[in-house]
Amino acid sequence: MSETPKPSAPAQPAAHAPAPNLEIKDARIIFEPIWDDLESHFGREHLRFPKEIILLGGAPGAGKGTNTAFIAKTRGLTCSPIVMSSLLDTPEMKRVKDAGNMIGDREVLAVLLRQLLKPEYRDGVILDGFPRTEMQVECLKMLYEKMTQLWREFYGTPLAMHFRQPVVQIIVLFVDEKESVGRQLKRGREIKAHNDEVRRTGQGTLQEERVTDFDENLARRRYRVFKEQTWDALLSLKDIFHYHLINAQGTFAEVEQNIVEELEYQSSLELDPRTYDRLRMLPLASEIVVHARQELVKRLDSYELNYPELFQRVVTLIEKRMMPIITRHALSGHSNINSEDPALHEPEALAMLIDIFSERGYHAVVDVHRIEIPESVDLTTGKITCRVKKVYRTIIRFKGSEIRRG
Repeated sequence: MSETPKPSAPAQPAAHAPAPNLEIKDARIIFEPIWDDLESHFGREHLRFPKEIILLGGAPGAGKGTNTAFIAKTRGLTCSPIVMSSLLDTPEMKRVKDAGNMIGDREVLAVLLRQLLKPEYRDGVILDGFPRTEMQVECLKMLYEKMTQLWREFYGTPLAMHFRQPVVQIIVLFVDEKESVGRQLKRGREIKAHNDEVRRTGQGTLQEERVTDFDENLARRRYRVFKEQTWDALLSLKDIFHYHLINAQGTFAEVEQNIVEELEYQSSLELDPRTYDRLRMLPLASEIVVHARQELVKRLDSYELNYPELFQRVVTLIEKRMMPIITRHALSGHSNINSEDPALHEPEALAMLIDIFSERGYHAVVDVHRIEIPESVDLTTGKITCRVKKVYRTIIRFKGSEIRRG
């Protein structure tokens, strides 16, 4: 642990000062005084960080801003992302960024940790632009360790819901250098045209003009800084956190599809261990459907081989009694059919019925309703004797036909 004493009053983030010229190899020298400041100011029980942190990285022009909303929607997040470039937006730091360089690690971490404690980020947040250096990577690991310690410390206490098992995911949007430089310069031209129009008409809002978006050499330098520092920093976390490398060179639709495929639900990463242990014996839907078609074919073939007569009776029932009704509901794609056909009394018949409809592209659900029908009355005792009538109610759904007007 660092020997730096806790301050008597909370130290304010040094985001408004130039990055100190410190030759620091041990990230703890940076991280621990900042953590101590937080604990001294807020109290340990109030160090409530997001349940999920999505680290969004990417080459300049890879489309982080464009795809952030879609990533948030995919993960069910409603809060705005934390964009480090916006947090570190003082005049001094702006000059550093305009030169294609990056802000010091101490300033970045101090501002970030306080931001993460805001209540709107409790369920999860997308973090754009962190970590970008090896030092920030080490600080991130320490933050995760601290968050895990808090989770374990408050586990089983009344405060447990505020200290859930932390989840860190890394998403890297990648484009090559040529694409990156081209997109940066294109963005610069579009923003300049927009701002010229705003100044001419007085209508609209001026957008930030980045110096690197107007100079090919600076745009190329910015990409190389990403490859030499940020890329390696994020890649070093691949074996620690869930890592997603996404090809962002395609169209919007193609990139969104790549994102969806990469962010499939991982319950083992997100659920409390006790919750996950309770649920893990239940198969995921994705596991069930992988071989569903093959299993359906096997079952249908087994019906033909082992129960040919019953199988034919069920097929005939569908063809003669059900399909005429279904055909009349072709526009809506929804049909409810009641049947008392004796063939359905057989144990295997309902399974056959559902599988046949599934093979033909329909979705079928069958409920069995038992209705008591009075048949006789004992005149001596007054007891009514009933017989039970089984009614099989089948709900058929399929893609209907839209009516065209005009």
